[in-house]
Amino acid sequence: MIAVYLALGVILAVIVDAQDSGPNGVGYPHNYTGIPSGDYSPEWQNYFQVIQPFPNVTWTLGRNWAGNIDVQRPGHPNNTLFFWAFEKTNGSLTAAAGENSDAPWGIWLNGGPGSSSLIGLLFENGPIHIGPDYSAYANNYSWNTLADYVWIDQPVGTGFSTVDEGAWVADEDQMGVDFFGFLENLVKVFPSLATRPLYITGESYCGTYIPYITKTYFGLQNPPVKLAKIAIGDGTIGSEEVFEMVPTVTTIETYPQLIGYDPEVYQYFKEQEHLCGYDLNFTYPQNGHFPTLNFTRGIVDGSYSSARKGNRLNGQSVLTTIADRYAASESKQLAKRDREMRRELWKAEKRDLSGRPNGTIDPWYGCYIHFELLDYAVNFSYPWSAGKDFDFYDIPDALSPEAPQDASIFLNDKTTRAAIHAPTSKDWVESINYNFTGGEDGNDPSEPMAFLTDLATNATDRHVSVVIFSGNDDSLVAHRGSEVVIQNTTFGGIQGFTRKPSTPWYDDAGSFAGIVHQERNWTYVLFQGAGHLVSAAQPAAAYTFLREFVLGSNQTGLVDSTSGSIVGGEVATLAGDYLPGGLEIFYGSGTTQSTYVAPSATIAAWEKFIQTADPITTAAGSGSSKKNAAGRAGFGIGSLMASFVVTITLLRCS
Repeated sequence: MIAVYLALGVILAVIVDAQDSGPNGVGYPHNYTGIPSGDYSPEWQNYFQVIQPFPNVTWTLGRNWAGNIDVQRPGHPNNTLFFWAFEKTNGSLTAAAGENSDAPWGIWLNGGPGSSSLIGLLFENGPIHIGPDYSAYANNYSWNTLADYVWIDQPVGTGFSTVDEGAWVADEDQMGVDFFGFLENLVKVFPSLATRPLYITGESYCGTYIPYITKTYFGLQNPPVKLAKIAIGDGTIGSEEVFEMVPTVTTIETYPQLIGYDPEVYQYFKEQEHLCGYDLNFTYPQNGHFPTLNFTRGIVDGSYSSARKGNRLNGQSVLTTIADRYAASESKQLAKRDREMRRELWKAEKRDLSGRPNGTIDPWYGCYIHFELLDYAVNFSYPWSAGKDFDFYDIPDALSPEAPQDASIFLNDKTTRAAIHAPTSKDWVESINYNFTGGEDGNDPSEPMAFLTDLATNATDRHVSVVIFSGNDDSLVAHRGSEVVIQNTTFGGIQGFTRKPSTPWYDDAGSFAGIVHQERNWTYVLFQGAGHLVSAAQPAAAYTFLREFVLGSNQTGLVDSTSGSIVGGEVATLAGDYLPGGLEIFYGSGTTQSTYVAPSATIAAWEKFIQTADPITTAAGSGSSKKNAAGRAGFGIGSLMASFVVTITLLRCS
């Protein structure tokens, strides 16, 4: 699990998809015995093929290939990307040029920026998984059983990828150029990939990577591959306010355990949401763009305000900045007296709202209401208040400490390193603080908004489909933010979806897996019971999702443009702002889990309250939300790209 530990108002970050401080990625590829001379060609297949055994891998792996390939950056021969590819069936990846032209192949990317995609391979959707005891075991839901799949460490310097000193990517545009320089060489090694449909998938900071990669693709006269679809999971596509702050109340509604099922605290956060302008209204289709959010700072952000530029982060990885921000808000260990003082303030000001002035933004937190929610949870809401870890990427996980998730021992083992032709000039680390050479203090200077209209038009014209998926238990990059981004988008001449997403979908065992909605070449999928790492939490459902909605053309949730009917129907109880989370909060040490469930009377009282709670009147968005029978505002998303119009402030990719 990704763990971000919040204790007494302070977050100490251990983020898998963000960045840990650690060794930089400078290094050079290692030339192993048998390396061919000359340009890349099918002759390199024998060199890259993995034939040596791995430590603790006791089962038979399908054929796979790995190593470093040049990105063709002039003057920087050591700038390479590391790949590890597994074929679907014997010979499917090594087919000759022009063969298997209809067979899909996929790429998986992790985020960061600076996180290795081998995290995804070894803990999410690859054929080899590493357990908490560092043992290796087979993943029965590996994505390569559905298509030839390639996990790629990128940008240069990430994971086992290498980079010359000072030759990091300057920005995301250069990242895209490097990526296609790599792909041009990759298809020389595996020539059938040039004409087969490519599906680029990823999560988190890939909300930036994948749009930029797609932009680069559309700008090439003769791209080396044939892009068919992109899929972004729990992606920081919107601005920080959109993906982190706007969903706060929805997060509470999903997991009211965060506030101890307290109606007064809920009303307090509803008021803060309204005062900060986060209570955006949805219509179907959307009637006008959402307003620009005017962010209000509080006292708590003074130590890191320099990291912001205007109303957004100065290109820095949002995930890292958030962790830094929390750590900087107070000393790493609050004195007991200070903690008790804070606790009394919370009791006075948050639990007894009757004595608190109405209509004012909290001066301490300002509009950082997600941070305020987490601070409240660890001070007042059990089991987090008992000193348990808070994983804001997976709300119900309060394990303390987390079960180890460490691939470094396996990957840095000499046997593994030699088998996958990894560089010997650097050790593998799951994440680095990526050093963009074009940004201030190494931050990512890229602004993805300017090209989205052209990107959308090109996607429609060139038949590239889009999938956005989210885990319902992710509180930091929550699904509500993705819905805002898409519903704020015009495609096919219509802004946003024309109907509320409310169609259920099921995994292969027939179990409810979440909500799906499809319109005009876009697909939105919400996973029940998954956090930030969807396929790690729900491998069976993620497998079905990949087969049916990414690689396949399952029409469940599709709006018929003629009749207006929806394949699979609509379920009124799924048409709210949120999908209720589970009742259990898991805690314990490592893999030893216990569960906490609030008393049934508490839960029943909350259910009665939330069904009749009156929302604070607002005009924050254009139009008004329609309620379902439970009194909850409806939620929506968006699809297809014909004319992709956006409100810039709301759509900062991260």
